[in-house]
Amino acid sequence: MLPPESDRWQALVALFATHMGRAGYGLVQSPMFEEMGVFSRVGEGTDVVRKEMYDFLDKGGRHVALRPEGTASIARAFVEHHPATPWKVWYAAPSFRYERAQANRYRQHHQLGAEAIGSDDPDLDVEIIAVLADFYRSLGLRHVELVLNSIGTPGDRAAYIDGLRSFLVGRMAELDPEDQEKVEGHPMRVLDTKRAASVAVVADAPLLVDHLSPEAASHFQRVQAGLTGLGIDFRIEPRLVRGLDYYTHTAFEFQSSALGGAQNTIGGGGRYDGLIESLGGPPTAGIGFGTGIERILATCDAEGVFGAPEGMGVDVFIIDTTGGDHARDLTFELRRSGISADRAFGGGGYKSQEKQARRSNADVLVVYRSEGDGEPGVTIGSLSGQLQRPLTPDEDVLGAIRQQLLAPGR
Repeated sequence: MLPPESDRWQALVALFATHMGRAGYGLVQSPMFEEMGVFSRVGEGTDVVRKEMYDFLDKGGRHVALRPEGTASIARAFVEHHPATPWKVWYAAPSFRYERAQANRYRQHHQLGAEAIGSDDPDLDVEIIAVLADFYRSLGLRHVELVLNSIGTPGDRAAYIDGLRSFLVGRMAELDPEDQEKVEGHPMRVLDTKRAASVAVVADAPLLVDHLSPEAASHFQRVQAGLTGLGIDFRIEPRLVRGLDYYTHTAFEFQSSALGGAQNTIGGGGRYDGLIESLGGPPTAGIGFGTGIERILATCDAEGVFGAPEGMGVDVFIIDTTGGDHARDLTFELRRSGISADRAFGGGGYKSQEKQARRSNADVLVVYRSEGDGEPGVTIGSLSGQLQRPLTPDEDVLGAIRQQLLAPGR
C-alpha cells in the first residue's frame, strides 16, 4: 500500500475510529498470532480453521497460529483481563488466511472490527449493526444491502441441526462432494455453500428461523424493530449462517451490488453468547462485526466515492542553494510550530531541487539563494511562480510564511 492510496487508507481508518469513538468504543491491539487453541475452539469444523489458517510450531515447540479473524483474539483478551462490562472495543488489524488469492481477497487482508461483550440486550445488536451501517453511509456508499437472520439459542440450533442433517442425508447424492464431507459433523456449513449442485439442495432445506424458541423469536423481533426505528432497511435471509461456529441469535451481512459476483460481502458479524465460555471464561454474551479494508475500498471504487485525497502534500517546501543550513533549520522551526514542511536533500542546483519541490505539492515555496555579496537572499511564493517576492533582511521568515498560507485564493 503506497502513497497516495495509503492516504485514503489512513483516512478510512480515521473515519472508522471517529464513528466508534462516538459510540463509546475504545481501541484494542491484539497479537498477530495466538495459541492455536484460541482459534480451534471457536471454529473447529469450519474451513477457516481446517484449511485456511496459517499454523506452526514456534522455537519453543508451542503450536501457534496467525490470526484468521479478529473476534477470537478479543474474546481471549476479555477472559484474561476481566474488564468491566459492557466492554466495547474496536480494532484495525491484519488477518491471514491460506486461500486462493482473488480480486479484493488476499491471504493477508486487513480488518476493521468492533466487539461489545457483556450484555445480551438485543438493542446492543442494533447498535453494532447501526454503527457499521452509518460508517458505510459516511463513505458515500449507497448500493449496500443489510441481510439479517437469527440462529437462535444453542438449544434451537441443536434441534435444528438434527433435522437439517436428516434432510441432507436424504439428498446426499445431489450435494457437491466437498459439502458431503460436512453433513455429519457440521451440516450448517452446507447452508452457505456457493457450489451450484449444493445450492439447489439447500433451497429446499428446512429453515432455522421457522423453529426459533419464544426467547429467540422475541430477541430477533426486537432487533428488527430497532433497525426499523433507526431507518435502516434490511432483508431477512433465512439461510445466512456466517462462516464460524460461535454465532447465536443475530447474524448479519452487508452486501454490495456494486461489486457483483459471489464475493459481494463487505462486512458482517453476529452474536456469540457462548464464545467467552468456550475460551475458559464465565458465561458471557457478546456481539461484533468485521469488515475488510480492501473490500471496502474496492466497493468505494465501484461506486465512485471516497477516492484518494487530492493535493496531499506539505504546506511549505524549502529550496536552499547556499549549503543547506537554512533549509535544515527552517524546516524544523516550521514543523515545531505546527506547519508541515520539507526540503531537498543531497545538495544540487536550483533546477534539481525544484523538481523535488514540485513532487511535494507544497502550498508555499521558500528559496534561499546567494546574493552578489555572498549573503543569502530569501524569496517566498508558490510553485506556480505567482506572488514570488523577496524578503527584506529584517523581515521575519516564519511570519511571512504564515501570512502566505493565509492569503486569499491560496
